[in-house]
Amino acid sequence: MRILVLGSGAREHAIVTALLRESPRHDITVAPGNAGIAASGVEVIHLDPSNPSVVTEFALENNTELVVIGPEAPLVAGVADALREHGIPTFGPGKAAAALEGSKTFAKRIMEVAGVPTGRAQRIGSFEDVAAALDEYGAPYVVKADGLAAGKGVMVTSDRDDALAHARYWLGHGSVLIEEFLAGQEVSLFLLSDGHNVLPLSPAQDFKRLLDGDEGPNTGGMGAYSPLPWLPAGFVDEVIDTIALPTVRALAAEQTPFIGLLYCGLIITDAGVRVIEFNARFGDPETQVVLPRLVTPLSGLLLAAASGELGGLPRPEFSDDVAVTVVLASEGYPESPITGRRIVGVDTALAIHGVSIAHAATALADNDQGDSDLIATGGRVLSVVATGADFAEARSRAYLALEAIDLEGGQYRTDIAAKVAE
Repeated sequence: MRILVLGSGAREHAIVTALLRESPRHDITVAPGNAGIAASGVEVIHLDPSNPSVVTEFALENNTELVVIGPEAPLVAGVADALREHGIPTFGPGKAAAALEGSKTFAKRIMEVAGVPTGRAQRIGSFEDVAAALDEYGAPYVVKADGLAAGKGVMVTSDRDDALAHARYWLGHGSVLIEEFLAGQEVSLFLLSDGHNVLPLSPAQDFKRLLDGDEGPNTGGMGAYSPLPWLPAGFVDEVIDTIALPTVRALAAEQTPFIGLLYCGLIITDAGVRVIEFNARFGDPETQVVLPRLVTPLSGLLLAAASGELGGLPRPEFSDDVAVTVVLASEGYPESPITGRRIVGVDTALAIHGVSIAHAATALADNDQGDSDLIATGGRVLSVVATGADFAEARSRAYLALEAIDLEGGQYRTDIAAKVAE
């Protein structure tokens, strides 16, 4: 199959890696990709993934049979709509349905229409109203950017001044939501949707805070693990029945069918499961631990969703192995990451059994010796992924691999999946 994958991060690298495991080998192109994706042997092209006309023209000229949209920006830009207008099977919702991620206000309205359990929230458009809303909801304070924020728009804090400062910053980009704080274990559940039906992937848990012990600022994600052995029986079925299907059906009723990956950010409270957020694409870094365990061919699932043919398919199968990923980030991340520094030791890390590496922000740069160095080009640089028979084994492999990699000023958490390993 001729497949075009849009995106440049570790999520897209994980998707490509899963596709490359299949036989016969697919003809895969990635735009714009990164150094790690290019090293895997697939074609990487310089193309703006958020430009609907450019993407559609390329897909038509190259007889593309499936387009997989990785990041949120092309979805909100309407790339999927343009592709579908030309009959190209596309995994990713159209612009209207992608507002489920692009607008927290839209997501809350859809949840209300669908009867989906979630926390109370209030949309605020001016700084003058923020303080009153914070006082109404009380500490810990939850402040969210209403639009896309690359995973950095959420602040949960007991410091009122910090909450006010976060709200002031994001009000400069639009509106914010002040939300009810929900306590409990968080779960990420991916569900494939063809606009009417859904199929679940394996649950995962990610770690948003920068530092060990869930301290420090929020990030795009510093690590994840899958599966979640502590989940109660019937959890996935409950989410499908009370959250995923009602949401997909509500969107279909509004003539905005959701075709792609419905990411349910969930929390298990004393009062039951609640939705923290929806995303409209594979999550990062959870994708890096869910897809390595996937036994069912990914391409078939994505094409079935894009073609409206999920109904009647069995649920995807997963291996008994566990998976852990730990993110290596640049110095200064998330506020002001220092980029351009060399990364060495990746090959040594990859030689460790059970280890793979998904590149998030890398490139090759010529050095004085006439060779090329792998360099960091962003905040989150690499996702070091390890599988094993249990979490202790997977964690050991992941951290052994991280010790082999050298990035000046690089930082990573040392407690990813530590509790579940115990």
